Amino acid sequence: MGILDGKSVLVTGVLTDQSIAFHVARLAQEQGASVVLTSFGRALSLTRRSSTRLPSEAPVIELDVTSTDDLEALPERVREHLPRLDGVVHSIGFAPESALGGRFLHTPWIDVATAVEVSAYSLKALAVACRPMMGSGSSVVGLDFDATVAWPTYDWMGVAKAALESTSRYLARDLGPEGIRVNLVAAGPIRTMAAKSIPGFEDFEQVWQQRAPLGWDLDDPAPAARAVVALLSDWFPATTGEIVHVDGGVHSQGA
Repeated sequence: MGILDGKSVLVTGVLTDQSIAFHVARLAQEQGASVVLTSFGRALSLTRRSSTRLPSEAPVIELDVTSTDDLEALPERVREHLPRLDGVVHSIGFAPESALGGRFLHTPWIDVATAVEVSAYSLKALAVACRPMMGSGSSVVGLDFDATVAWPTYDWMGVAKAALESTSRYLARDLGPEGIRVNLVAAGPIRTMAAKSIPGFEDFEQVWQQRAPLGWDLDDPAPAARAVVALLSDWFPATTGEIVHVDGGVHSQGA
């Protein structure tokens, strides 16, 4: 028996088998969970292809977290495959090109708004959409990147991650009385498709190579995925509003 035996889990953000979300889905299945993935638009074909590489091919349902229609339809779409949701994984983030790469002072509001809506507000939107299918003991886990400092080139995505962290705390407050936990995993940098879209990503690599007390493998999403699966399980029954750092210890070290 695995730590997610008999549980039903929704995982967003699976693109390729390099993504942290893919390894969350893989480990969740290995630990006994039934898994459904979400995707939309041109990414649907990528997600479906990646699903075939899981231990058991997972259904893929359409969800654009900025679409009111998709959010309202989400419970019905999930119920075609799962009777309920015990866990929800938020692995969603996007910022327009102008919001990254050292252009912080010149990014227009419309692009900032997009970054914040997709990367932070979507955590609330997803949790509320899934709420009718969740009960006491359920868990929402989001993927984060440490927003306590300003990072080179990360710019408005860093601001969006700070908003994500705050959103998770308010969700923990409002969903806690229903027995629903909300936590984040702040992972170190991983060479995923999303990371490759960040200008100057090599700057992050150098920071982790130099400062991680435990070392850090930029090609290994499994440590972060394991933390997500642990938070989805019943092994953290009284933990909510927390940010678990899985970054080799970089967050604990001074400059």
